[in-house]
Amino acid sequence: LRGSKSFSAALPAEAERNGHGLTYKSVSVGHLEAAPLSPSRLSLGRASSTATSTAAPEQGRPADYLVLAIFSCFCPVWPINIVALVFSIMSRNSGQQGDLDGARRLGRMARLLSIVSIILGTIIIVLYVSLSVRGNSCS
Repeated sequence: LRGSKSFSAALPAEAERNGHGLTYKSVSVGHLEAAPLSPSRLSLGRASSTATSTAAPEQGRPADYLVLAIFSCFCPVWPINIVALVFSIMSRNSGQQGDLDGARRLGRMARLLSIVSIILGTIIIVLYVSLSVRGNSCS
């Protein structure tokens, strides 16, 4: 047989506070030792105001460059922008699932593709405008 890890103690103030008139309160030893180690056991309730007022952001979460990928979608290099947007969304999903290495890798790829798209799009727009102005001035 296995022994119990709980105990009872006489707490007269507790009996007066809870209104049940019970003079004993049963407490498990596991609740006295430490906080749970698993994040899935943490409370899903709202955090206290002191915890949310700190200026430190989530340090372990890698950047997903979603805003940059959306901005690159305005450039006329459609296949590259769409792939950058997909990589950015995949990076965000990986970060939310806890795969930080995969999120960093996908985020870097999204950033690279977004920058390439913006540079190529700018070159295409400049060439189009310069050739359009040059063609109108010759006519």
